[in-house]
Amino acid sequence: MTDSQPKPGIIPWPPLIYIAAIAISVALGLFYPLPWIGDLLGDILFAAGWVALLAVAALWFTAIRTMMLAKTTLNPNAVPDHLVTAGPFGITRNPMYLANTLLLIGVAFVSGIAWFLPLAFIAAFVTQKVAIEGEEKILAAKFGKKYRDYAKRVRRWI
Repeated sequence: MTDSQPKPGIIPWPPLIYIAAIAISVALGLFYPLPWIGDLLGDILFAAGWVALLAVAALWFTAIRTMMLAKTTLNPNAVPDHLVTAGPFGITRNPMYLANTLLLIGVAFVSGIAWFLPLAFIAAFVTQKVAIEGEEKILAAKFGKKYRDYAKRVRRWI
């Protein structure tokens, strides 16, 4: 990359954003608990939460495996060696960030701590602003038309 091209940041924001969202959700749940849905709908959400957590594990595993097979970096602050478009990257351009967001939603449904829901969407929004948009500039600068075609074909989230 030349000096005029965008560069990755130094701080690995996405993991820190989601860790902060988890910590804030737990703290708010302890000190300012919100009411949760009970009875049958609560049981359905509990089961849906476990399905979401299984989806999180599948997304993480397949995304990491796909990136390793492509011999590119897993570090969100490194410039990738290859544009990965296979596996879960054929469905979403950000399967790891989607998995992190889904993790918070799944935990909300399983634990009944409602604060995880708004914090999941706030974490996703902040991740998009401080990480994804910069990563997309780097990918566009490095891979050009190949990345732009991919971005037109595959959505950022879902």
